[in-house]
Amino acid sequence: MREQKKTYPVRLLCRVMKVSRSAFYEWKRKSPQVTSPAMMALERTTVRIFNEHKQTLGSRRLKLKLNLAGFQVGRFKTRRLMASLSLIARYPKRYRVTTDSQHNHTIAPNLLDRQFTVNTPNKVWTTDITYIRTYQGWQYLAIVMDLYSRQIVGWTLAAHMRTELCLAALQMAYWRRKPNKGLIHHSDRGSQYTCREYGQHLSVRGMQASHSRKGQCWDNAPTERFFRSLKYEYLHYEVLKGHHDANLSVLDYLAYYNSKRPHSVLGYLSPMEFERIPLIKVS
Repeated sequence: MREQKKTYPVRLLCRVMKVSRSAFYEWKRKSPQVTSPAMMALERTTVRIFNEHKQTLGSRRLKLKLNLAGFQVGRFKTRRLMASLSLIARYPKRYRVTTDSQHNHTIAPNLLDRQFTVNTPNKVWTTDITYIRTYQGWQYLAIVMDLYSRQIVGWTLAAHMRTELCLAALQMAYWRRKPNKGLIHHSDRGSQYTCREYGQHLSVRGMQASHSRKGQCWDNAPTERFFRSLKYEYLHYEVLKGHHDANLSVLDYLAYYNSKRPHSVLGYLSPMEFERIPLIKVS
């Protein structure tokens, strides 16, 4: 009886996979790549910094943070790192402005006039209101920003958007910072900020009222940009079951924003870092 030709497993597998045996043995000969300890440390640090900053850092800001952590990497290497680690930054979308300006209140002149670079703290404050959706209903946030460092110096949340909401944020900012008289207080033309009660509080504290021009939301651009970052970098990724959850999430983001979030206009420092290091200024 004729003996059947013996077929080796390697030959059979190569035939099935449609590769040559020489290619298989060449692949087998090469040792697998081993990640160096230095690269492992860089990858761990990259992931840690990216998560610490709530997944909002692009390659430019992430590169600067890695440099501060002692890693000499450039922009393109940071991009490759982000791609290999599947790190995708959260980018804000266009912000929709909602302002109730249908009133007969007196409108102050626009003293700010889009001059958003300020050389000293407590010289110009900007303020505004935004809404936050929860499963329990709407929550409203009023903030006061010091344009010098972009720090949020006053804030308050409530289930309404009456004038007292804005006054509570103003009072917090005033008692925290105790500014000298003459501070410019800029807002949009919302009825909460143009009413007599709010104007009286500004007058008592020696502040000058300044209002945006009609239909010009960019007259208050830094404040609008903060709200956009709050929502599209953070809140839209949170599950807000009720007002308590909204309060905790907003406070968490405010702590991050003031102490850690880098700003390009501040030389990629956070607001609190910028105020602590007076020698580092952006021209």
